[in-house]
Amino acid sequence: MADRADISTHSSSSPKLDTATSKNWNVDDSSKKNPKSPNKEAENVQEESFDYGSTGSVKEVFDIHAIDPVLAKKMALANEAIDAIGMTSFQWKLFFLNGFGYAVDSLLIVCQSIASPAVQQEYGLPSAHIVGVPLASQVGLLVGAGIWGFSADIIGRKLAFNTSLFGCAIFVLIAGGMPNYISFSAFVAIYSACAGGNYILDATNFLEFLPTTHAWLVTFMAIWWAVGYTITGLLAWAFMSNYSCAPDATPATCPRSENMGWRYLHLTCGALVLVMALLRVTLVKMTQTPRWLLSNNRDEEVISVLNRIAAIKNVVNPLSLDRLQSEGVILHTEKSAWSWVRLKLHFEGLFQTRRLAWSTTVIIANWFVIGMVTPLYTVFLPYYLQSRGADTGDDSNYTTWRNYAINQISGLFGPIIAGILVEFNHIGRRGTLAIGAAITMILQFGYTQIKTPAQNVGVSAAITAAS
Repeated sequence: MADRADISTHSSSSPKLDTATSKNWNVDDSSKKNPKSPNKEAENVQEESFDYGSTGSVKEVFDIHAIDPVLAKKMALANEAIDAIGMTSFQWKLFFLNGFGYAVDSLLIVCQSIASPAVQQEYGLPSAHIVGVPLASQVGLLVGAGIWGFSADIIGRKLAFNTSLFGCAIFVLIAGGMPNYISFSAFVAIYSACAGGNYILDATNFLEFLPTTHAWLVTFMAIWWAVGYTITGLLAWAFMSNYSCAPDATPATCPRSENMGWRYLHLTCGALVLVMALLRVTLVKMTQTPRWLLSNNRDEEVISVLNRIAAIKNVVNPLSLDRLQSEGVILHTEKSAWSWVRLKLHFEGLFQTRRLAWSTTVIIANWFVIGMVTPLYTVFLPYYLQSRGADTGDDSNYTTWRNYAINQISGLFGPIIAGILVEFNHIGRRGTLAIGAAITMILQFGYTQIKTPAQNVGVSAAITAAS
C-alpha cells in the first residue's frame, strides 16, 4: 500500500546527506564557524550539540562525524525555514502536478501491458521465446530511473522535472502509430525511460519543498499511482473491448482496421500527458529546490527561493543570507559537479556508515523485490484475467477489460488506508509496508485457487488494493 511512496522518502538532495532526515536536526546556533575553514569545522564537530528529537533512528543511521557538518547545519536551517513558512499554494500545486506525474508512470506502465496482447495478435512475435513489449518497458524504466535519478543530483531538478513529462507525451503518441512489433517495442522502451526518470523526480521535488507538518502527503501521493491505473483501466474498457480482435485471433485474422483499440489508447494517453506537461510549465514556475541549491553552496539562490515561497503566504522568511553563510562552505563545492571527487560522493555517501550502508542495501533489496513482483502480476494482469476468465467460462474482451477496470479502481483505496496507518505510532511506515506485503502475498497465493468469475474479480481487486 505504501511501498512506492515510503521508499521514495529516502531520496536525497545531495550525495552526502539525506535531506528528509535532516528535518529532525535541531542545530545549536551558538557556535559560529569560519566560512572559509571547512576542515576546521570537521575537526571541531564533536563540540557541536545536535538534538535528534523524536527520530532516534536518524542518529543510528547517520553518524554526524562522517558527514559534512556544514552541510548538515545548513540543511537544518533551511528545513526550519520551510517549516516556519508552512504549507503554501505552491506546495499544493506541486502535490497535484507532481502527483499526476506519479499517475503518468503507472498509466504508461499498464498502457503497454494492455496493448501488448493486441499488438502481438496483429503483428505476431518476432521471437517465440521473448515477449518484447513488457521487456522493453522494464529495460526503459531501469535506464530512465538510473540516468535521470543520477543526473538530477548533478544538473539539478528543474530541467529534468520540466522535460521528462514532455518526453513521455511525445513518444507515447509516436508509439501509437508504429507499423510493426519491433518499432512499437522500441518506442515503449523510450517512453518508459522518460517515465522512469519522471517517477524519481516527482517524489524528490515534492519532498524537498515540503514542511514537516505535511510529511504524510508523501505517503498519500501513492493515491496518484492508483489514479493512473484507474484512468488507463477505464480507457481500456472503452477502447479494447470495442476495437480489438477476438481473443483467439491470429496475425492472419487480425487486420489493423479491426484492432485500433491499442492505438486509440496510446493516442488518448499521450494527449492527456501532453496537457499535463503543459500545465506543469504554466501553472508552476519551477525552481531548483532549496536543498539541492544548498548542497551546491548556492546560498543566495536558496534565500531567493525561500523568499518567493514566503511571499505567497504573506509571511517573512526567517532565514537570512548572512545567517546561512555564517555556517561555512560545503566541502568540495569548489570543484566541478562533473569532477571525479563529487561524482564519487554520490555513491560513497550511501555507504558512509555501517547502519547507513545496511539501510541503503535493504532499500535496494526492497525495490528489487518490488521490481520482480510488479511485472509478474501487474504488467501481466490482462493475461491472468483472460486465462482465469477462460477457466470460469468467460473470456470475452468485454469481460476481461471490465474486470481490469474494476481492479484499477480498487487500487484507489490502498493509499488512503496506508496514509492513515502510517500516522499510528505502533504501526508507522515499516508496519504499513509489512502489513501490505503480507496481505499481498496471501492473496496472490489465494488467486491461484479461484474457481468462479466472482472470485476472479474479487481476489484480483483485493491484490491491487493491498499492493
